[in-house]
Amino acid sequence: MSLLWSLIVGALIGLVAGAITKKGGSMGWIANIAAGIVGSWVGQSLFGAWGPSLAGMALVPSILGAVIVVIVVSFVLAKTK
Repeated sequence: MSLLWSLIVGALIGLVAGAITKKGGSMGWIANIAAGIVGSWVGQSLFGAWGPSLAGMALVPSILGAVIVVIVVSFVLAKTK
């Protein structure tokens, strides 16, 4: 059950990060989940685990990390085209 909860929270974090960067519409649910989970790890590594948390993910640093991940991935994919 905790894996499912982590996937749902990761998807929501990725969705918020996509909405902030205006690149979420082109990403699918799988990419949103990946951006949310990877972004959560990046954000908590860079900024620490502060603020409210769900499913073991601190929301504010996770969203900041997911925004960074979405920007970097979209920049790399734009360069390869």
